[in-house]
Amino acid sequence: MASRRRAKPPSRTVLIPPREHCWIESDAYDRSAFAALAADAPSLAALIEAGGRLVPHFDALVEDVFCLLFKLEPRWRRPEDVSRASVLNRTLLDAFRDHPLLEHLREETQLDEVRAGLGTVLIGEQVLALLREERLLPRGDLLDLWDLDRQEEEVRGRAADLETLDQLGDAEKAAEAREEVERAAEVAAARLRQKAQNMAQRLGEMPARARAALPAAAAGIARQLGEASEESRAWGTGLGAGGRTSPGRQIELGRRLATNPKLRKLAAVVGRMRQQALALRKRPFERVSEEVFDVRLGRDLERLLPPELLALGHPLLRRDFGRRLVEGQLLTYSLRGADERGRGPMIVCLDGSGSMAGEKEIWSKAVALTLLEIARRQRRLFRFMCFSSADMPLFTLDLNPRERHEVQEDRALDVAEYFPGGGTDFETPLSAALECLGAARYRRGDVVLVTDGECRVSPEWKARFLAEKKRLQFSLFSVLIDVGPSSAETLREISDRVTSVTRLTDDAVADIFVRL
Repeated sequence: MASRRRAKPPSRTVLIPPREHCWIESDAYDRSAFAALAADAPSLAALIEAGGRLVPHFDALVEDVFCLLFKLEPRWRRPEDVSRASVLNRTLLDAFRDHPLLEHLREETQLDEVRAGLGTVLIGEQVLALLREERLLPRGDLLDLWDLDRQEEEVRGRAADLETLDQLGDAEKAAEAREEVERAAEVAAARLRQKAQNMAQRLGEMPARARAALPAAAAGIARQLGEASEESRAWGTGLGAGGRTSPGRQIELGRRLATNPKLRKLAAVVGRMRQQALALRKRPFERVSEEVFDVRLGRDLERLLPPELLALGHPLLRRDFGRRLVEGQLLTYSLRGADERGRGPMIVCLDGSGSMAGEKEIWSKAVALTLLEIARRQRRLFRFMCFSSADMPLFTLDLNPRERHEVQEDRALDVAEYFPGGGTDFETPLSAALECLGAARYRRGDVVLVTDGECRVSPEWKARFLAEKKRLQFSLFSVLIDVGPSSAETLREISDRVTSVTRLTDDAVADIFVRL
């Protein structure tokens, strides 16, 4: 008699939660553009990382905002195609959908990676601040979102276990194990449904003000984007960054300009001062009077001696000419004419004491950044020193340290934002400048002191400084920031030339910008 086989129980279907967390459809180009910006813009990467510690899939919310701003025709995914753990993202995005502010903002950002990325950062940072202050959701609801995400992963794990059991060779043991796993999967799926319903209900009860977090964050950003884009372009060309600036760097610059009113005001002053300074430096003749005074070996084709050119007519001598050109062994002549003194490195000592706050700070940094542009054009090294009281360490930066003398924008912005406050001490920065001029790389440089002049120096130090200035053969130019209380008495005692910032708007600007 044949033994009866136990009937195989019917297979139970486990609904696997989708792994998609973005509500806006995107193609490979959109995702690639967003990933490139996140890799190149530290502020965007920091926003994603900080938000990801508070709520699950914050990175998907940031990517959705970017796609809303960047794509020509954004399309929404169906709710059943997106993970339930992204329900907060949907709640926030729903209030932004078809909103007049979004349409107005998209006029500035459509198909523009930089502006869309900058708008995403500015909006995301405001949403992140609301999350940190628990103005969107209380801490308990944030924890429930994490629990919802964990339960989705549990259901996916149970479904994966079922697929593994189906591949086992022993059908009887597989059936017994499958039944147990299916029961656990059903329990996990039921808990997930209940948690998702509870979370959706609580988010539905979210105050209207909290639900409108994205539109509120977008208010005024269209104007900020326009201003920041123009100012960042002005900063980039004005400071001579060189070459095409990457979108990530443009976002970083635009973000700092958009969130710092002082930088925007400084950009306007620098622009006016830079145009005037560069106009005054233009010479009436393209070439100055020069004479031939020496013959030397080199590779300057414009100054080759005539016998060298004769070698180009012979096949063998032409090859030898190429070798000597590479090695710098061609006969060339040297010219002598214009005085090249004052073309060495430039060291700018900027007063950052408390008395320089307000308009004085803006004017002093405008002078420093204008001098930076002049140094870049003349291929001169530029060292920046910000000082205040004697017990405060100097803030020192080399702003164009490389051979091509290109300005590092992030360092220039650090200069613009830094302000220590405190007292005033001339001796510490000028002594540091003396040490710098003693180094071979900064020999025959010029020192510029930008201050309101409200400081005294000891007679002993003044005597040593003047002696060293004569020995090292450098000049000290002082710019008096006289838009408020100021004093030029000490500056006249130690400087070769003193001019005031109020005179930089007329012909006296030549006292500092042309002579350097």
